[in-house]
Amino acid sequence: MSEHAAHGHDEEVSIWPLIISAGILFALPFAFSFKFVYENGLYAAICLGLGVPMILAGVIGWTKEAIHGGGPAEGMSPPAMGWFILAEALIFISFFVTYWVTRLGADVWPPEGTIDLPKIMPAIMTVVLLVSSFTIHFGEERLEKGDRKGFVNWLIITMLLGLAFLGMSAYEWNHLFHAGFTPDTNIFSTAFFSITGFHGAHVIVGLSIFVAILLPALRGTINKAFVTAGSLYWHFVDIIWFFVVSQMYYWS
Repeated sequence: MSEHAAHGHDEEVSIWPLIISAGILFALPFAFSFKFVYENGLYAAICLGLGVPMILAGVIGWTKEAIHGGGPAEGMSPPAMGWFILAEALIFISFFVTYWVTRLGADVWPPEGTIDLPKIMPAIMTVVLLVSSFTIHFGEERLEKGDRKGFVNWLIITMLLGLAFLGMSAYEWNHLFHAGFTPDTNIFSTAFFSITGFHGAHVIVGLSIFVAILLPALRGTINKAFVTAGSLYWHFVDIIWFFVVSQMYYWS
């Protein structure tokens, strides 16, 4: 095999998607099964301890390939991102279907131990995330006009809004924990923390992608295909939130 062919083959193969998939396997089905089916907190914690670092390492490694691959990496091109979003959407659908079947089949809802969830905070979080979709869109418009500084500014604003969303989510979780509402309180709390936590993890991934876009952009290097893929993912995260907030907070 020629040196060029060998080099081309290396570019087509990436270990990071496999690592991310393995991390998701440990962090979701294994950890949840041990915690809520077998009631073994130690094994659940071990699975989370293995899965979460694998997911983070996979995201970092995959995005680094997209930055330094000399062009739009295969796994970070807009068409590939579309397929990735579809796979993630199917996972969310499985969460929602499980919740709907459980709720609609229950004799009494909400189950005992459920507290009144806040209504104002999730509304503010919705506005923040919605605005962030507009800011990243404004950034893409500046990029198309060749305004790198304007793109960077709008990207930073988008990231700050995403961080604000996560901060409000953490504040809310802390409030609920202190009120005695935890993932093992009842079936609704399990669904609530599973779905909102899974969405929060996607916000973190989206911010990680933006960091991978921002750092080269500050040095004057911008991969437009990667920016488009990251923007698509962020819009997906925002759209999913409307389902999360409507089902978890306002469907009473």
